[in-house]
Amino acid sequence: MLSVFTWRFLKPGMLFVFFAAAGCEKFVEPDAPATSVNEENVYKSDATAIAVLTGIYARMATNGLFTGSGGISFLSGLSADELTLAGVVTENRLIAYYRNELRTTPNENYGIDVWRDIFYYIFQSNAAIERVGNATTLSASVKQQLLGEARFMRAFFYFYLVNLVGEAPLVLTTEAAINAVLPRSPVPVVYQQIVADLKEAQQLLSENYLNKDLQIYAGTPERVRPTKWAATALLARTYLYLADYANAETEASKIIDNNPRFSLPALNNVFLKNSDEAIWQLQPVQAARNTEDAFTFTLPVTGPNATANPVYLSPQTLHAFEPGDGRRKGGNWIDSVIVSGTNYFYPAKYKATTASGAASEYLMVFRLAELYLVRAEARAQQNNIGDARDDLNTIRTRAGLPGTKANDKASLVTAVLNERQVEFFTEWGHRWLDLKRTGNVGAIMSVVTPLKANGRAWQSYQQWYPVLYNDILLNPRLSQNSGYQTP
Repeated sequence: MLSVFTWRFLKPGMLFVFFAAAGCEKFVEPDAPATSVNEENVYKSDATAIAVLTGIYARMATNGLFTGSGGISFLSGLSADELTLAGVVTENRLIAYYRNELRTTPNENYGIDVWRDIFYYIFQSNAAIERVGNATTLSASVKQQLLGEARFMRAFFYFYLVNLVGEAPLVLTTEAAINAVLPRSPVPVVYQQIVADLKEAQQLLSENYLNKDLQIYAGTPERVRPTKWAATALLARTYLYLADYANAETEASKIIDNNPRFSLPALNNVFLKNSDEAIWQLQPVQAARNTEDAFTFTLPVTGPNATANPVYLSPQTLHAFEPGDGRRKGGNWIDSVIVSGTNYFYPAKYKATTASGAASEYLMVFRLAELYLVRAEARAQQNNIGDARDDLNTIRTRAGLPGTKANDKASLVTAVLNERQVEFFTEWGHRWLDLKRTGNVGAIMSVVTPLKANGRAWQSYQQWYPVLYNDILLNPRLSQNSGYQTP
């Protein structure tokens, strides 16, 4: 993977594109070849320019930073209190995440996955913004949509970088000489860019789901290309994280009120491909596979193991569910296997690990339930207790639970956060990021970390993942997060 400081080694004028073969309603064909092409030619036709952004989504859907055993859902679940790492695991990287013992030195790098990998995607987004923006032969509608997708994706990648690592270089160009000496920008400055990109994306992106040619679907749409609603969902989340509750409520309402495009299906229909709840999904691209999350989290009858299935749900996650919660019921969002008298519970949101034909499940990135809980929290913070309760109860009702008993600001905010824990477990780092943004990470992890790390105490710096040691060597203007080794 390329980091921000190794882009200087990119071959000038070359771009790696994940080409999609022609197909009926397919977004990208399994095992489509990664092809090196001359960058000047890529942006001369609609088809090849579209393939650049398609390539980003296809790469995200493989077993990398965004799904499977290397994904944010998995790694942050280890860092937080969501997952238990099987005792048979010997992989140092996984043990370091689980015990909150990340480190980066000249000889060891455990915990630099986000920093190392995400700049590759930021570079690809920047390249698309620059080249599509300067293209003169693309159709106007394709140019507009691709610019919107690239802006949205850059905001998406920076959202996770700033929340997992903290301060970050604000890389807005493909110029290697500029990028190689950038310092880390303060978190508020990075957020300003995220908001700006998302507002621009809202104006550029289509309201409709578009096919691989960026045309409106004739039949059932695949929800696998970003739309205006994906940008709106991330903007609502961003405003919530910034404690801008009025704007968080406004943006969330735009999606909640967008019926019948989005609705809340039954629990076991939520994570199917093109679910009514889906705002944006990633389509699996590996042959004979559904999502990499299903492949990683679903336990075989033999239980957890040291390689493909190394985790199961923690006691903290299981105990967070109220009695009668349908999400907790076996066969819904949690399932289990019994091995030698021990019951191992595992996430079962995605149930299909393999696919003999078309995939039945797509990886959910944004879904409607999040917007209900964003709005509930935002309304509670503004003392709009009645409407906040209604939003929270919408999610509780689907889970088969009675209405919340919370009836004031403090208790209602707590109730929403509890609901987020059981609604979004093992999804996109929600639990880890919620603990951090609310200031609760110390209280929770000071109890959990000693249980995971053989009694070793939690330290506050461990909530941030490190900056790659070698990148600091390359760029003296870079700083390391407190607590980690510096050159």
